[in-house]
Amino acid sequence: MNTAKTLFATAVVATTFAVAAHAQEPVFQLPDQCNVVPAMGAMDMGDVDLESMPEHVQDNMRRMMISMPAMQDGMMNENADVAFACGMIAHHQGAIDMAQVLIAHGEDPQMLALANTIIAAQVAEMEEMRNWLVENAN
Repeated sequence: MNTAKTLFATAVVATTFAVAAHAQEPVFQLPDQCNVVPAMGAMDMGDVDLESMPEHVQDNMRRMMISMPAMQDGMMNENADVAFACGMIAHHQGAIDMAQVLIAHGEDPQMLALANTIIAAQVAEMEEMRNWLVENAN
């Protein structure tokens, strides 16, 4: 009987901690304005016909296919600091790529100015992380 009570209590405690830990995980959500256009629907990247998409979408997707795997690879380092720097360098390159696509295809002056600001900030931060890696990563 004591074993059953102990197992039950252990299960309750484990479930409580698991639910609490899961509840604290942040959920990333885009603003409502960013939802996919209903006519396009949700896409599985394996089924996407990029040639039928607008040119800016094609450009973004081609560039994302380069930076996303690099970000994932960078974050796999056993050292948390190195993983952060490596993952963020690729992440920042993705931001630069998106900004460059906007500059090539966008029209809104405010968004174009923001794209240029983002490029300058991301380049500087990437340089800082690369320097840190040279000085600190073995």
